[in-house]
Amino acid sequence: MAKLQQLNIFENATADKFEVVRKLPYKFSYKLTDNQGKESRMMIEDWEIGQLYWKCFVRHEGDEVKAVKDVRTKYFNDFAKTKDLHLFLGTTFKFHLRNAHNPFIIIGTFQPKIITQGSLF
Repeated sequence: MAKLQQLNIFENATADKFEVVRKLPYKFSYKLTDNQGKESRMMIEDWEIGQLYWKCFVRHEGDEVKAVKDVRTKYFNDFAKTKDLHLFLGTTFKFHLRNAHNPFIIIGTFQPKIITQGSLF
């Protein structure tokens, strides 16, 4: 009887509280230059950028321009210029179907502080 009372691993105990995530009205991306000088644009699909946008949107009382400016400031002026930025890349099925030249997208970022190594000798 106890087995019947257990939840199925694939069932959500709060299924009645399901909420669709708000779609971002913008696509955020980084423009990168490789060692050979070739420029690429990579879209950021990380959930954190979406949360940052919505947080800024609320803080600026619905002003999209100010919210986007804050996101850009955080990702460009802070992460890209003052941190040791690492990008986690992944692919999506739709990019493979289109035979995209570069099927990779940014699925996450890691931005620890820059640590300068001292002299070894």
